[in-house]
Amino acid sequence: MKFIKKNILKLMMLSSLVFTSCNENDFLDEVNPNSITSATFWQSEKQFNSALTTAYAALQFQAISGAGLQFEMAMSDLGGAETWQQTYVYTILGQNDATPYVREKWNESYVGIFRANQVIDNINNNIDSDIFVNSSKEEIEAQARFLRAFFYFQLVTTYNQAVISKIPENQSEFNRPLSTADEVTNSIIIPDLEFAIDNLPQEWPSSDLGRATWGAATALLAKSYLYNEEWTNAANLFKQVIDSDIYSLTEDPMDNFSHLTEFNSESIFEVPYSEDIAPGIPGNAVDDNSFESGAEASAITHAFAHLSVGGFNEIMPTYYLHEMFTADEVDESNPINDGNMQSKRMSVSIIPRNGEGMLYGLPVSERQGMWPFGQSSYVKKYTNWYHKESEDGQNRSGINYKHIRLADVYLMYAEAVLNSTGDYETAINYIDMVRSRAGVKTLEQYMEENTGAFPQFHVSEQVNGSRPLVQASAATVLTHIQRVERPLELCFEGFRYRDLVRWGIAREVFEDLRQEEIWRENNLDALNLNGGGIAPMFIVERIRPDFNLLLANYSSVLDYFPIPTDETQTNDQLNN
Repeated sequence: MKFIKKNILKLMMLSSLVFTSCNENDFLDEVNPNSITSATFWQSEKQFNSALTTAYAALQFQAISGAGLQFEMAMSDLGGAETWQQTYVYTILGQNDATPYVREKWNESYVGIFRANQVIDNINNNIDSDIFVNSSKEEIEAQARFLRAFFYFQLVTTYNQAVISKIPENQSEFNRPLSTADEVTNSIIIPDLEFAIDNLPQEWPSSDLGRATWGAATALLAKSYLYNEEWTNAANLFKQVIDSDIYSLTEDPMDNFSHLTEFNSESIFEVPYSEDIAPGIPGNAVDDNSFESGAEASAITHAFAHLSVGGFNEIMPTYYLHEMFTADEVDESNPINDGNMQSKRMSVSIIPRNGEGMLYGLPVSERQGMWPFGQSSYVKKYTNWYHKESEDGQNRSGINYKHIRLADVYLMYAEAVLNSTGDYETAINYIDMVRSRAGVKTLEQYMEENTGAFPQFHVSEQVNGSRPLVQASAATVLTHIQRVERPLELCFEGFRYRDLVRWGIAREVFEDLRQEEIWRENNLDALNLNGGGIAPMFIVERIRPDFNLLLANYSSVLDYFPIPTDETQTNDQLNN
């Protein structure tokens, strides 16, 4: 059984720090010899690994790696929702400091930080090093510090600030002030990841799959530098990961979203889930107290899959994403396509009415009734479409969630190179590795056909009549990464809104897509909405207004979530 796919130790760390106030004559001073306390627990390497397991377990929380991520996905240019769906609040940027997901991501990140802090503090607090074998002490600390950095990275990229937490030694230390994203990055994230890089192995044995590695720490540090626009540092670290020869793109992009091909050659850091452990418990149950059993399954499929197969389709691909997939011209000479006329990447990510292949045991053409009322496609990625006839009634999925994979590293490296040196030829080389694996024509192929130019795939051909060609340059290739390659390769993996924010192009993108939406609303007859729709998206009945209120409500103030009301009401240091 893989490392994290064991029954998770029930929050032993949370219950080990109970502060009681008793006078010297109180009978409660008696020590129960049968109980485990913080004073008696940290006595062996096995116990430290048990504590470390609880920190890893926090990765399985739905706001970190599961169904909760749909809400951030709905805030971008890739995901739409209807007014009756719970994601709608996020598609119109209507969240506030009391909105559930805003609170859950903050709280669940701090559960992970708290658990990691206990390992880090205790392993450095007068522990007899003789209890550890070989380099296990450093490896345990390195894993805990990687996890702490990971959770803080979630906070600073989601809230743009965080409270630097520590294990309180008295009541006065429970509340601490906010720190800026830069302060958190420089004081916690960077030093933690540097320590992890120096002390983590490149690979773990098969019995320990799921533990953080040198590659995961290096890639996350590079990503942190990328988000802070330290392009050269980011490029150098990404290149170390690439040149390590530890990782390679899988032959089939589907291998990254199947329970049958976990921890494959492309995986750099992924969170394990299992349908087999704790059967019958809903996938969205969390193990945040000692009295409730948590699932080790993900509930993400309920957010993506269609109603007819047991999902709730709470987030749906926008017309922009759907049309761009259809523009991703298949390279018919590429064997990955196996005779299909739609890109392999499209077939893995979304399902349109004219999709190819099977869907929950039936040909797509036999799945009737899925596309009325303005819906042109549905999310396929991270659903069980490939091996089940319907989704689990308890919203349970065993598909691991990938936070870092090599295709993402290739694209981030290309971005860092463009911004640091302007070397668009190197950037194109790495973009084309991803495109070739997707089974579509590479930029180089387009440039050979068009005297150094390639199409602007993000410009709607349906609305504008054609897609303009642009000459390859640092600027045009960067735009391609931002508006085309990252959304196509990484859609519904949880990165898109953060990308738009860090690039500062959210308003520009929303304005462009609102104009396309207005054109469709004004050309209903041309789109034949009452007669089956027209290619490439076959929209019927009405135009779904994904960008009307999104654009109207957008403000840079909404680039980041507010600090949750729970925190501001209980932490008196936030108002000082």
